[in-house]
Amino acid sequence: MPRHTIGVMPASSPPPCILECISSHDVEPDVRFDAWRERAHQWVEMLPPSPDVALDAELRMLRGPNGIFGSMRSSAYEMRAAPDRLSHAPDMVILTLVQGGEVLRDGAAGEQQRIGPGSLGLYDPRKMGSYRWDHNSREAFLALPRSEVIAALGCDPNPLPIGLERGTLAPALTSQFNHLTALMRQPQGLDNNEFADLLENTRSLALLMLRNLGRHGMKSDDFDSEWNLDAGRHTAALRFMEQQAHRHDLDVAAVAQGANCSRTRLYAAFASRNETVMGTLRELRLQRAKGLIEQTDRLHVGSLAWRCGFADQSGFSKLFRRRFGMLPSEWHQRARTSSASPSGNRFPVDA
Repeated sequence: MPRHTIGVMPASSPPPCILECISSHDVEPDVRFDAWRERAHQWVEMLPPSPDVALDAELRMLRGPNGIFGSMRSSAYEMRAAPDRLSHAPDMVILTLVQGGEVLRDGAAGEQQRIGPGSLGLYDPRKMGSYRWDHNSREAFLALPRSEVIAALGCDPNPLPIGLERGTLAPALTSQFNHLTALMRQPQGLDNNEFADLLENTRSLALLMLRNLGRHGMKSDDFDSEWNLDAGRHTAALRFMEQQAHRHDLDVAAVAQGANCSRTRLYAAFASRNETVMGTLRELRLQRAKGLIEQTDRLHVGSLAWRCGFADQSGFSKLFRRRFGMLPSEWHQRARTSSASPSGNRFPVDA
């Protein structure tokens, strides 16, 4: 998922906001990944970087009562949407601007979409998807309450990742994001009340842009019709995959038949949610396997893999480690150890 002074000034100054600055170098190298994952990526799942890549990241955030603005720079790493990490998170939608570097995002038919500097988009943290940032990437983001975004657009953005470059106010909002990012790097020049005014102005401009887009870019009958059809196909395909995930012969053609649509329509339905068909099926199977591993007392990896739709035990173990950071047997041992601890917590860190 990719990472400011124009707008209408409020009639009265908003409550002060808080400026936070955190760095991956605030902690020792051996705990750097876990610490950064919990502090900077509470709404998504961050995957461990390659052993030969040192994590180097910095995050600055303005937290206000009605939104959060942040800017981040980082070394290369991958993150994925994680519904389980959103259970206690505020219901927000994220407006993002890629300021530097490039991000690869899962697209249709297993392809990856490249998003470069200047790209402005609206994203839903509840969606499944994979985002791979390259080295020295930079982003700015504004988290807005979902209710405000729905009111501005006139519809829920959940079924569709919305690109905003075609919006009339996109250049103004991009300039605002870049301007506020620069000011946050020189915080001594402003106090918390002045930062609060800037955050409120940025929020107002973002909502104005979304209202404009809702009036002129998202109201056509053709758009709404195709949007609803894609949402229906996606729901039908998910239901079918959940029921048939154990089948080793389950492929795109079978899922399309189960959802009563063509493969082209199926690809489009998943692409509209920033997902791929087989990537979603793989995630569903892995999550099911993880749940079974946590519940069983005696683990037989080959049998469990087969039950979850993986014909090859070795391939399953590699996918599991890539997704969750450890082998199935290690995850099982961790679950047994955690459940036996006095605290009763199954896992000290969310997966």
